[in-house]
Amino acid sequence: EEETACLMVDNDGETVPEEELPRLFETFYRGDAARSRDSGGTGLGLAIVRGIAALHGGNCWAENRPGGVRFFLQLPRKESGTES
Repeated sequence: EEETACLMVDNDGETVPEEELPRLFETFYRGDAARSRDSGGTGLGLAIVRGIAALHGGNCWAENRPGGVRFFLQLPRKESGTES
């Protein structure tokens, strides 16, 4: 799109229940309640992505796809030579 740039990242593996997709970007949220800090993650990574996207006027979200989940980061484009 002309006004925005979008980065898409595919994560191969299991899909996420539809009702949990919006929660993936919440601070400390982990979809698998059985996971502990020892077995992976603190639940901060995607929350940090969401915060950075918001600071730049952007957005992020996730969608299931066949064979995994696709993550999107959308940011407004800035014209070269303009001040922020």
